[in-house]
Amino acid sequence: MPCPVRVAADLLLFALTSGVAIAIMKREASTCSSAPKCESSSCEAPKTLRNSAFVFIKPHANTEATQAFVKSKLQSSGLTILSECDIDGPTIDKKKLIDQHYYAIASKATILPASEIPVPTDKFEAEFGEKWATVLEEKRACNAMEACERFQCDTKTLNDAWQKAKAVKFGGGFYCAYFAVKEGGPKLYVFNAFFMTMRGKFCQPGTSIHCYEVEWNPALLSWSDFRNKLLGPTDPAEAPVDSIRGTILSKYKEFGLKSVPDKGDNGVHASASPFEGLAEKTNWLKKSIEEDNFGKALLAHGIALETIKEWSVDPRVQLPEGGQGSVFDALEDMDAEDCLAKLVELNNANANLI
Repeated sequence: MPCPVRVAADLLLFALTSGVAIAIMKREASTCSSAPKCESSSCEAPKTLRNSAFVFIKPHANTEATQAFVKSKLQSSGLTILSECDIDGPTIDKKKLIDQHYYAIASKATILPASEIPVPTDKFEAEFGEKWATVLEEKRACNAMEACERFQCDTKTLNDAWQKAKAVKFGGGFYCAYFAVKEGGPKLYVFNAFFMTMRGKFCQPGTSIHCYEVEWNPALLSWSDFRNKLLGPTDPAEAPVDSIRGTILSKYKEFGLKSVPDKGDNGVHASASPFEGLAEKTNWLKKSIEEDNFGKALLAHGIALETIKEWSVDPRVQLPEGGQGSVFDALEDMDAEDCLAKLVELNNANANLI
């Protein structure tokens, strides 16, 4: 028969070890159930905001060599790549992604019909010598996309005619010219025809952009340094030699580019602020404002979802210091916390405006 003392000892050991196991299981279950989950819009924004931007390689520079260099440069500079993808030209065309990206320009070129474009009627009449209402009634005005159809021409022909015409500026990124594409042909008032050539570079079959969603600690790299030192200025000829745009310029043949980069075809685009990054991620990547960390922070500070959406196309708003200006311009090169504070100021300044 088993020794009674040994049996009692075994039972005691079992009870003790079982109790420890149960305690550990309860503690782990408690830890899992209390862990933060960000699967819903009710999840709170993180207490410390990181900078987050949208970066893409432009169609003219989108080669495997450029992709490898840009990815390596971003990571070696302390940025975390959250996601990475390609978006092809036909998709950009069909979903009008580039139009939304350059909304202030594109809204007059491809998105809005002439009847909905906010033409300053007094200035129109002063510049062109006839009433805007008459022009609309006679259907002699159109956006650039419709102009290609009505003139039965391609974007190059339209742009060539636009360059020869006298364009009148009505505002930032808002131009109108009265012209025909061939001598003796019909004349139309056309808005922002130059945009079609720019748009065509992104929308042609066989082209694509390569995208990176990135984030980083602003204490280690300011937004200003991200744009001016890591990315480089708009003109790659003025960019630091070790910047992304500067390197693409100096190694464009090695990277497989067909022409020398310039101000327009400068290799890479990057968001100018955390808010612009949010707007670009919701456009290109179809990310939800409510699920984005910066978007959550805006909502948590009382900025309405509809306001965030409206400001994502860079309208002119009332500025806290007086006057009106571009939302994007007011936030340029700000780190996440400063950008959030400025947006709260803008929201307060525009709260009682109709």
